[in-house]
Amino acid sequence: MKGIRHISDTTILNNGVRMPWFGLGVFQANDGEEVKQSVLSAIKAGYRSIDTAAAYDNELGVGEAIQQCGIPREELFITTKLANPDQGYESALKAFEDSRGKLRLDYIDLYLIHWPVKGKYKESWRAMEKLYGEGRIRAIGVSNFQTHHLQDLMEGSAVVPAVNQVELHPRLSQRELRQFCAEHNIQIEAWSPLMKGQLLDNETIVQLAEKYRKTPTQIILRWDVQSGIVTIPKSVKEARIRENADIFDFELSDTDMEAIDALNLDQRIGPDPDNFDF
Repeated sequence: MKGIRHISDTTILNNGVRMPWFGLGVFQANDGEEVKQSVLSAIKAGYRSIDTAAAYDNELGVGEAIQQCGIPREELFITTKLANPDQGYESALKAFEDSRGKLRLDYIDLYLIHWPVKGKYKESWRAMEKLYGEGRIRAIGVSNFQTHHLQDLMEGSAVVPAVNQVELHPRLSQRELRQFCAEHNIQIEAWSPLMKGQLLDNETIVQLAEKYRKTPTQIILRWDVQSGIVTIPKSVKEARIRENADIFDFELSDTDMEAIDALNLDQRIGPDPDNFDF
């Protein structure tokens, strides 16, 4: 995906909705002033996509920032997620209303099932299809779903997920899952794209940073968008938020993209969706 030259550039989801390639994640950002200032700093820096979740317990602060930012609602892309304890049909409908209320929004741009809770995610999806059909969500998707979860979900469902948000970074490139999602027009989105900083001293990444006169962080985030991966790095520091977004004035060569691809070790730092105590 060369040619992505601006923070406002978008991918087109399988239902025609446009989603920014780049956004702010707010995992572990404290509710209140910390998350509010993080979101305001991001929007000031040109970000238009914000990713939160009920489980992050900071939707109220995100909602306050959205109200105060001065940007028209239709220019923002807001994602939140259904928490595991709320999965199921009726409980998902209620949880959506709770999240929408905290965010103080009439609609949500993207609503995701946070984890594939066995025996519950299909009922959750049925509720989300209802909300989507009513126009209260612009796109629905999933998070942390493996290929077999997606196959099971899509069997008998009316709507194919628009997005699958998963742990993805150069040490966990998720090639097979990405291929499956591409075949079904499901947009892949990366959480923890920087592997919690564990890749920033990697020799290959450092050498490329020197070559392009960029930071290791910027090299990895550029690899994301050029690989067709939506990315949402998290930070609560204004300088870092601005630095993360400074990836639209250069392109990695095909050879250098391949060098980063070669770093894959199928190594997770987060929970394995197939072996996770929900």
